[in-house]
Amino acid sequence: MKKFRESELIINPDGSVYHINLKPEDIADTVLLVGDQGRVKMISNYFDSVDHQSQNREFLAHTGYYNGKRITVLSTGIGTDNIDIVINELDAAVNIDLKTRTLKEDRTSLKLIRLGTSGAIQPEIDVDTFVASEYGLGLDGLLHFYKYDDSIVEKELAEAFIEHTGWSDKLPHPYIVKQSGELMEKVAYDMKKGITATASGFFGPQGRELRVPLADSEMNDKIESFNYSNKKVTNFEMETSALYALGKILGHETLTICTIIANRPNKQYSSDYKKVVDKLIQTVLDRVTR
Repeated sequence: MKKFRESELIINPDGSVYHINLKPEDIADTVLLVGDQGRVKMISNYFDSVDHQSQNREFLAHTGYYNGKRITVLSTGIGTDNIDIVINELDAAVNIDLKTRTLKEDRTSLKLIRLGTSGAIQPEIDVDTFVASEYGLGLDGLLHFYKYDDSIVEKELAEAFIEHTGWSDKLPHPYIVKQSGELMEKVAYDMKKGITATASGFFGPQGRELRVPLADSEMNDKIESFNYSNKKVTNFEMETSALYALGKILGHETLTICTIIANRPNKQYSSDYKKVVDKLIQTVLDRVTR
């Protein structure tokens, strides 16, 4: 049986996984992922009780009970690089015996729901709208570092996007992965749905220009105008493609729901997005515990 080497799976002296600082018993089957550490407390404030708290770097975790169901809230920080750490280490904690460094016979499938903020790139999507990511469009390239079955990606949809945008060979090859249907039906059935573009940065990769000119100043217009079988790119953020791709490879259910705090084409910004984020938190907590 394969043993995972110490250099590949780093375990802290207390038996927790290296970066996220969590042991298997600290992790509930349902995990709410947030980028901002401050949102962990926003969510756990609604818990009936909290039985675990820990933090290492940007990875703050609270586990507790809401409506009788155990839930973990974990901050990830920003970007697909951090999602790569979080998903791999969550999976290791629940599916690898950390004492023997071998795979467990019985695998655990986690429900991983990202609650985030995002900017809309379609003019008809109002600020303060909840958008559930039907697909994650990876502009980041992370998936290509892994061996994966082609069945997890939407190749036809991705190729149509590449052709429409005239995607540069200098950039990572885009990939598209669909969300887990069960979570969408349970949690986001009445929300706006679309393709969420995951960028590898906040400025240039999302078409923002300050002092450095963009390589393609028309890229956002091309992405906004993409329409394939009535599927459009609804919003930009920085985590979903990695969440969906690694979730599919590892056998976890995934879903991203974002509060739209800005509309890029209309140059609008939410007047009180924290209030709307709080509403999203309450909505998701109620629905995942039904």
